[in-house]
Amino acid sequence: MLSVGHMGTLLARRAAAALLSTGSARMMASHGHEVSQQTDMSLPMYWDRLDTPLPDKPHQEQLSATDQALKRKETGPWTQLTKEEKIALYRLMFDKTYAEMKKPTNEWKTVIGGILFFIGLTGLVVLWQTHYVYPPAPRTFDPEWQAQQVKRMLDMRVGPVEGFSSKWDYEKGQWK
Repeated sequence: MLSVGHMGTLLARRAAAALLSTGSARMMASHGHEVSQQTDMSLPMYWDRLDTPLPDKPHQEQLSATDQALKRKETGPWTQLTKEEKIALYRLMFDKTYAEMKKPTNEWKTVIGGILFFIGLTGLVVLWQTHYVYPPAPRTFDPEWQAQQVKRMLDMRVGPVEGFSSKWDYEKGQWK
């Protein structure tokens, strides 16, 4: 059980926290910054989604006088409604049709363009690094040096039984 002293302390802390939070919001607003509005996600919301065909609320909630008259006409037989009135009723409830939601976008072009841009930028960084950052390749990478090394190993008869020199024909002067 909480004693009266503990209860008073908790209430005082809660009141101080409330004052600080409203004071900081006022302070933020007074410095020219906008304070963003919080959206209550527990309220029904409208979404155009293929996997949820019936949203929680209609697309248009505020109806004009013509829309209200059309909604009253909707309660009667639908055979008396024209095609345009049926489309207008649909647009009151939904923003997009399934065909409009499934319509492909050109977003893939932006994605491919971004990927190619970053690949090109990476290529430029690698070229810059090979020219300015990395040291020159060692002389042992030159084909002339490697040919001299092979000739030297053959002259020394390195690995004559199963190694390097065993694959060289010394009489003909070519590889077996």
